[in-house]
Amino acid sequence: MHNIRKIAEDVIYVGASDRRLALFENVYPIERGVSYNSYVVLDESTVLLDTADHSVSREFLENVEAALGGRSLDWLIVNHMEPDHCSVIAEIVLRYPDVKIVGNQKTIQMIKQFFSFDVDSRAHIVKDGDTLTTGKHTFAFVFAPMVHWPEVMVTFDTSNGFLFSADAFGTFGALAGNIYADELDFEKEWLDDARRYYINIVGKYGVQVMNTLKKAATLPIKMILPLHGPIWRENIGWFISKYQTWASYTPEEKGLLIIYSTIYGDTANAVDVLAAAAAERGVRNIHMYDASKTDVSVLVSECFRYSTIVFASPTYNAEIFPKMEMLLSELRAHAFQKRDAAVIENGTWALSAGKKMSEILGSMKEINIIAPVLSIKSSLKEDQMGAIEEMADALSESVRG
Repeated sequence: MHNIRKIAEDVIYVGASDRRLALFENVYPIERGVSYNSYVVLDESTVLLDTADHSVSREFLENVEAALGGRSLDWLIVNHMEPDHCSVIAEIVLRYPDVKIVGNQKTIQMIKQFFSFDVDSRAHIVKDGDTLTTGKHTFAFVFAPMVHWPEVMVTFDTSNGFLFSADAFGTFGALAGNIYADELDFEKEWLDDARRYYINIVGKYGVQVMNTLKKAATLPIKMILPLHGPIWRENIGWFISKYQTWASYTPEEKGLLIIYSTIYGDTANAVDVLAAAAAERGVRNIHMYDASKTDVSVLVSECFRYSTIVFASPTYNAEIFPKMEMLLSELRAHAFQKRDAAVIENGTWALSAGKKMSEILGSMKEINIIAPVLSIKSSLKEDQMGAIEEMADALSESVRG
């Protein structure tokens, strides 16, 4: 049974949600699932914007057929060639053999890499700024390379102000009837997933995202229709401002984030003492995570969120504790920058984690180490309280700005 929704009289949502998938891209935990959004436009000629993942192919194909209402499909616009949005292209071609596939040169090349059907005879290759008119609708194609693949483009419908934004403005989370952000308590229930989605999927490419946002600023956008998550038709500027913050690597909040690894509890005790000292100095927005218990995608997202961060790790086989090393490597891979940081190390017979952590942080852009490395030998001692207080002073000053 199909499940379609009218976005406008001639624009229909034909996407579907997957609540069974545990790991997005087989990496990122998604307890609330994910939606795969796709849209049909009914005009003098018909248009499908992107397809979906194999996991929802049955629902998706039923939806497309229902939306077309017996008509054939004339155009398939491919904004993004990642398999969660392109897996059903071959099936669409089988069902609608006269369909023309709209994409840029890189898009067409990737289709050939994924599929073996005759692509060239169906390809309608566009360049940045080109348009396609299907009747009353004119679609303008705006290239958005590396947001987050090199072929990505977004499609702007000049007739109604709808921006089909590919993975930009996407969000983890399955949809449940309410397909619009204004129907949800987005800031309370969805913003964490939106931030985690952006930071982990697109976050490395902040410069490219900023370039795309500059292009988008010239468009009279009335609705943003992403490939994941809810559609934006109200308060669009608020969500765009979040993207501007994330893409510029600017802290979203003034706050203290403490991330630690611990083996037998002594490093955990040290950061608890430090957090209390910071709180006594008036720091209120303090958040603490055990890197061994929290998925690294959450930790990376939280690092992008807060202004001031403490990284605390025991030495393990003369290296950084593995979970902490993974976090620091992920931050570096995501071009993390523009933060104040402090480092705590622990070790019984080989204090080396602090130096190695500092070296990784030092390789990142504009990471300001605001206090000397605090070295703990096995457990925090009373004579180190002066160093704790010195670090707490620096952290408090950082959070206050």
